[in-house]
This record gives sequence, C-alpha cells and structure tokens, in this order.
Amino acid sequence: MLDLQGRASALAQYAKARTKKEGWVTEKHTSPFSEADIWTNKDSDVTPLEQRTWTTWTLLGFWVSDSLSAQGWEGAASIIAVGLTWREAVYCLILGYAIDAIPMILNGVIGAELHVSFPVVARASFGFNFSKFAVVIRMITALFWHAIQTYTGSTAMTQVIRAIWPSFLDIPNHIPESVGITTQQMISHFLFWSLQFPMLLIPPYKLKWFFVFKSVVVIACALGMVIALAVQAGGAGDIWEQKATVSGSTKTWLILSSMSSITGGWSTMGTNIPDFTRYLKETKPVYYQGLFIPLIGSALGILGIVGTSCSKVLYGSYIWDPLEIAAQWDSPAGRAGAFFVGFSWIIAQIGTNISANVISCSNDMTNLWPKYINIRRGTILTTVIAGWVMVPWKIIHSASSLLTFMGALAIFLAPIAAIMAADYWVVRRGVVDVPALYQSHGRYRYEAGFNWRAAAAMMVSLAPNLPGMAHAVNPNIKIGDLSHVYDINYLYGFFVAFFVYSALNWLCPDPATMVEKMIPGEVEYYVGEEASSGASGDIEKNFGVDVEEKMRSLTGGGL
Repeated sequence: MLDLQGRASALAQYAKARTKKEGWVTEKHTSPFSEADIWTNKDSDVTPLEQRTWTTWTLLGFWVSDSLSAQGWEGAASIIAVGLTWREAVYCLILGYAIDAIPMILNGVIGAELHVSFPVVARASFGFNFSKFAVVIRMITALFWHAIQTYTGSTAMTQVIRAIWPSFLDIPNHIPESVGITTQQMISHFLFWSLQFPMLLIPPYKLKWFFVFKSVVVIACALGMVIALAVQAGGAGDIWEQKATVSGSTKTWLILSSMSSITGGWSTMGTNIPDFTRYLKETKPVYYQGLFIPLIGSALGILGIVGTSCSKVLYGSYIWDPLEIAAQWDSPAGRAGAFFVGFSWIIAQIGTNISANVISCSNDMTNLWPKYINIRRGTILTTVIAGWVMVPWKIIHSASSLLTFMGALAIFLAPIAAIMAADYWVVRRGVVDVPALYQSHGRYRYEAGFNWRAAAAMMVSLAPNLPGMAHAVNPNIKIGDLSHVYDINYLYGFFVAFFVYSALNWLCPDPATMVEKMIPGEVEYYVGEEASSGASGDIEKNFGVDVEEKMRSLTGGGL
C-alpha cells in the first residue's frame, strides 16, 4: 500500500512539474565537440562505433521495407490515370527512380563517411544557423508524408474491420460533411493511429525483425493480389492496349512531369539519407543504391499497373488504389482476402512511417529544439501533429492531386540535396572538419552562421519553379511557358543548384572553412590484432587524413 502511495505521489509531482516550462527541459547532454553553452543531445553526436552495424543487406532490407507502401503501388497507375500508356508509365518509373539514386548516393556517402545526421551535415554548406532552414523544410515534408501514410493506413484498417464485421460499413455518420471524414472512417483512423503509436516509440535498432516481417508480408500480398486478379480477369486486362489520350508536345511535357513527380516523391530521402547511412560499417553499400532503388520501386509500380488493368475487367473501371480493389471483395472468400490485404498494408504503412518519416522528423525536432525535445518527445509530437492536426484525410483526393503534392516538394528539397552534395564532393572533395560541425562559432559559421552562397543557389533554383507551383495548385493562374520549368522541377532544381553553388565557391571561396586533412569525429587505430577507438574532442587526438588518400578511399582506390 505504501509503495502504491509512493508511486502516486511521484506521479503527482511529475505532473505538477510539467505544468511549468522548466519542467519540460531535457537533461543537458555533454557533447565532446559542442561548446559548453550549446544545448545538444546524444542523437546528434557522431554515431558511436558500436552502433555502426549496417551492412549491404541491411541497406537492401531498408529500401525494400521503405519502398513497399500503398503509394509505391499507386505511382505508375496514377501516371496512367492522367493519360499516358503503360509503357510510358514504366519509363517514368525507371528513369524517375534512377534520378533519385543520384542524390541518394552522393549524400549517402557523406553519412557513411562522417557518421553524422542530416541536420549536422547541412551545417557545412548552409552555415550553423542557416542550416536550420533546410532542417525545417525537411521536417515539414516529413510531417506531410507521415500524414499521408497514416491516413492510407487507416483505409487499410477499414478493410480489416469490415472483413470481420461487414456491418461496420453501415455505421451511421454523425460527423458534419464539412469535416471531410465519416464516423466509420474516423474510427478506422483512430484505431490505426493507436496501433501505430507504440510501434513508433520502439528504438529503430530494435525493429530489424519488423522490417524483415514487413518485407515478407507485403511482397507476398502484392504478388498474391496480382495473381488472383489476373486469374479472375482471365489475363492481365486491356491496359496494355490503351492509347495515350494526349499527343505532341503536351505528351512530352506530361511524361517529364510524371517522371519528375516520381523523383520528387523520394526527394525527401535524397536529402536526409545521411540519417540512415551514418549507421553503415563501410561506404561501399551506398553505391548499391543505384541498383536497389530503380529495381524495387519499378517492380512494385509494375505490379500496380497489372492490378489496375485487371480491375477494369472485373469492376468496370481502373482502380489505382489497392485498398479500393480489396473493398470490392464481398464474398466470404473475398473478405478473407480483403483482411490479408488490409493487414499487409497496415504493416507496410507503419514500417514506412517509422523508417522514412518519424525518425527523420524526430531528429529534425531534436536538432531545432534540443533543450525541450528529445527523440521520444519528437516522435510523439510528429505523430500527433501529422495524424490529427494536419487532417490528413483532406490531403489526398485524386491521382492528380497526389502527383501535384509530390512534385511541389521537390522544388524545395532538390536544391538542399544538391548544395549538400556539391559542398562535399566539389568544394571540399570529401575533406571535412567533423568536430567543427558541432561548434556554433567554428569554421562553418560563415557570416553570422549564414552561408550566402547556399542562399544564392537556393534562390536561383527556386525562383523559376515558384510560378509553376502556383499554377499547379491553381490552374487559373496563367504563367505561360514557365510551366515547363516546373514540369522538370527536380532535374532543374538539383542540377542548377549544384552548378551554381559549385561556381560561387570557385569564384568566391571561403578559405576559413577549408582543411587540408580530414578531421574525423572518431579516431580508429589498431594495435596488433585489437582495435580500439577514442573520441576526438581534443584536436591533438585527431589524426588527419590526406586529401588524396581520402579521395582514393571514396573512389575505390583511384582518383
């Protein structure tokens, strides 16, 4: 009884402390690099040796898990929905994902070599303070994607519930139409969010089993669903004979726009891929992404095309959402299939949210507000804001709106990814002072923590795309041929920002930010057969790495 009273008293004191701002202050973390007056957290520090456990197979599993989502299935089918043929949709998939692999590799190497997160990497190119702009953009993007993935998961939950209790669909609606969601949909959304919530709180390094489980279940579901549809339809449908509804230059620009939308959908990962490659044992697996990403993304998209084609034969119209297809199955056997499909996509959406959205957004929040937000609080804030405050059911309406949203993200993320890549590969040639990345008044401070070269490259990249974004949101806004720049927004944004930033650093270099030898965040040295390591908080303990030697290691032995 006394123990129970003690716990109740402790809980009351804890709740009382949280009524004041000071009660939310996190425990101050002492970083080996940051100044004493800078509030930081251990999640932003250089990845410890014991946590660098990822291999090629781990990275492959990550991409399989991350790519297997309802949006991956819908990507190619939504391209067909806007008037292109299946061949053109496949071309857009392959080329779009191949372009995605470029920033994935360039920025992935940074994480694998320096073993630091995206917010820390951005400081070298944007400046200690201006880097927060890039972090905010990435955080907002993660929130939007978490909202979309969560609502898609709730539609999967609907299929699971109605497969067991068909009368669930007959629940009367008591929510005003203006809210944009019905009572039945709200129940599904709440149940999915509640199921997902505890999974988000588990540390990522303890979830390897979950990602393997997700990969097996979703692959089996996608293949099984397509095979079942093809058998029932007596073939793969007639989508293979469908003609494009557009022609000439309109068709050309639509292809480019669709390809750019596919690329833009993954531009988030191209920006913050260091958040994951920082855990790699070596750099080599990063280069395999050039093969992983196009193959995995295109394979799921092609399955989506086949499923969509069969849906026309069976249900009279092309259904590009796999969960809408499952909603057509009303027989006892059909409901069993709908349960499996719904369950599989629930697992898919939770896994994608964990790997692609929540981890990234939480890291961003801890970087922006380290005094009050740790990784756990960031996770809770992310899923509450994205799952409820942003009313995700109003974000997704049609194939065209999804493509517009995906494309709009690219105009902000493409230059950020490009500037980071250009800074590391062209300006610094892979030679970075890692401890200085944690020092607000260190060599990467630039002018008041602001690198004007990065700002200029951002403006040159963004300016021509802003009218196109406005036109995409509101077609009544006339912008003439400027709309074509937006059709290739990711290609334009990435390569222009990459070139401009490199050129500005060549014309107006900042010698104070350059080092001749690599200053790592962790020193590894060997004594006989034993390996040990030490933090490089003191410059005297750091071992420099020659520029030539560094570039040789990055290029596999040759410059």
